[in-house]
Amino acid sequence: MENEESQVQAHKLLGQKNVAATRKDNFLTKRLRSCCIIPQRYILGVMGLMGVCNAYTMRVCLNLAITQMVNKTITNETHAIDPYACSSGDVTGNETEIPKPYAIFNWNETTQGLILGGFYFGYAATQVPGGYLAEKYGGKWTLGLGLLSTALFTFLTPFVTRLGGATWLFILRVLQGMGEGPTMPALMIMLARWVPPNERSFQGALVFGGAQIGNIFGSYMSGILLANGANWAYVFYFFGGFGILWFILWSFLCYSTPNSHPYISKKELAYLNKKVTTADTANIKDPVPWKGLLRSAPVWALVFAAVGHDWGYYTMVTDLPKYSQDVLKNKIETTGIITSVPYLAMWISSFLFGLVCDLCIKKGWHTIKTGRIIHTTIAATGPAICIILASYAGCDSTKATIYFVLSMALMGGFYSGMKVNALDLAPNYAGTLTSLVNTTSTFAGIATPYLIGLLTPDSTIAQWRVAFWVCFAVLVGTNVVYIIWADGKQQWWDDVRQYGYPPGWKHGPLIRENPEQAEAVQLSDKQ
Repeated sequence: MENEESQVQAHKLLGQKNVAATRKDNFLTKRLRSCCIIPQRYILGVMGLMGVCNAYTMRVCLNLAITQMVNKTITNETHAIDPYACSSGDVTGNETEIPKPYAIFNWNETTQGLILGGFYFGYAATQVPGGYLAEKYGGKWTLGLGLLSTALFTFLTPFVTRLGGATWLFILRVLQGMGEGPTMPALMIMLARWVPPNERSFQGALVFGGAQIGNIFGSYMSGILLANGANWAYVFYFFGGFGILWFILWSFLCYSTPNSHPYISKKELAYLNKKVTTADTANIKDPVPWKGLLRSAPVWALVFAAVGHDWGYYTMVTDLPKYSQDVLKNKIETTGIITSVPYLAMWISSFLFGLVCDLCIKKGWHTIKTGRIIHTTIAATGPAICIILASYAGCDSTKATIYFVLSMALMGGFYSGMKVNALDLAPNYAGTLTSLVNTTSTFAGIATPYLIGLLTPDSTIAQWRVAFWVCFAVLVGTNVVYIIWADGKQQWWDDVRQYGYPPGWKHGPLIRENPEQAEAVQLSDKQ
């Protein structure tokens, strides 16, 4: 009897503790909800912006740091005679670089190119796996742990490079790219769960505009940290530490879905559950509908548009500094300004395009499809025309710079155009679709600098005009494909349970079906 009474008392005590803990949790949750005045989807947007910014700073910081890592001498080389060559007293035919105190590596241009390109090999390799993991386990940890790994690799770069030289640094860059590969697919998954259709243009511009902030911040801070012959290792310590700090904030502030967020307001949760189109939990467990996805014309229109955009974007990002210094003969300080200002213009314009696009959709002035086509066309044909005008500006550095800045500003329409189109087409498989698009376009980005190097061996104005005309053809040609086959509606294969199979579908089931559904599909195939 005594044992039974003691057990009863123990159960009562345990129950009282559980009730107290529940009350404490409810109290804490209510306090957090009352403190969080800002809607959680906007907090996600800001943290997503910082995450993309962080990813791009770690991606580009080596571009400047490597100039202080390598000790090289520039000697006379034989070049083709360019009758249109620009003159400047700042650049001479035979110039020797001042020795740098921490430049301990003797890497040639080919080795440096391989090191810088190593990142994109890893980046392309984890796009599809990253999208799959984000859809299966949620975007929070797929994105967070991926960027944390890149931050740790960035922080360790000085130690690894001094130990293993170029080979180890190349491997480390591949690993850094693999860590960043899931970034865009995971973000797409989270935005698909968090952002209503009428807010996606602005939220897309906010989050993905972090790329331009990262380019500006990364280049600017790297220049400050490397000034006066400082140790190049500081660059990697700074940006690696910045990435680790971001991960800590991300872990506490952001969650994969609104329903899993512990202190989202009830009002916002009800609003998102009503407005955001996502499949049931059972649907999310279905396999990726590759047979439907790969046969979808809007998907391939999106792939073409992404290839065109990356071709133009990497032409500007990779080769604008070379054009400024080798062709226009600008000083290095001027080149730094010319390189950073276009990114700022693109970032600002992306918000303006996003606000305009969302406003037009809300007011019913045009459909989502029309809005995506308009802004994608602006972001493709506008820069294509501007870079041609820049090449014909001759040695007028001011005029050429204006054209380059205008080119990148118009490219800001990309974020409210085809960049968020994956959310329209496949909110349930936005990560997989984004990974497919990014993988394809990343290889285009790898090829672009190499092709431009072949077309401009002597860096003459005439040779650069040919390279810019090729860029023009790619931008305009891919945009025509997008205009013809683009769409702004959720595709049937993204939610077969809701939309069913299209007439004449003869490629088997896309989802896990019960026997009655499978028999219905077979009868439809026979008919």
